[in-house]
Amino acid sequence: MKKIITLLAIAGLFTLQSCTVNDDGPFVDNDTISEVFEVTASFNSTNNYSRIVPLNPPIFSSDVVLVYRLSGSTAQGDVWKLLPETHYFSDGTLDFSYDYDYTTTDVSIYMVGSDLQDVTAEFRLNQVLRIVIVPAGFSTSINKNNYEAVISALKINESQIKKIEM
Repeated sequence: MKKIITLLAIAGLFTLQSCTVNDDGPFVDNDTISEVFEVTASFNSTNNYSRIVPLNPPIFSSDVVLVYRLSGSTAQGDVWKLLPETHYFSDGTLDFSYDYDYTTTDVSIYMVGSDLQDVTAEFRLNQVLRIVIVPAGFSTSINKNNYEAVISALKINESQIKKIEM
């Protein structure tokens, strides 16, 4: 009986051992792909105040898409606003807003409002938009409201931004 208990104890010691792996090499992430696309779009009644931007190649279903609109420039640089972006009348009611939705193959950017033809050309024509593809793992750890923080976290520089002609 003592031999059986001893044999079981030794077998238990071997099965309960853990392995350790020392992986001190550099980490190479080959599946986290971030991209930024820039498009200039005009919103009018002809295009139903919307633009569809195709994504080629399609993105992963787990990726998150963020869209920013160039709203101005300062001495420090460009000012990018995250969509949706809403503009109100002085009485607090909705004037118009920009919004978007996306699939794995395209991004639809559109304006919403009750009287879009009366929105000034400054807000409808030649709007510069940046579409940022964010891998799912990053989407919870970055400040999405700050374009510069997103670009910095994704390690993207201006030369990597792809311009799409529409």
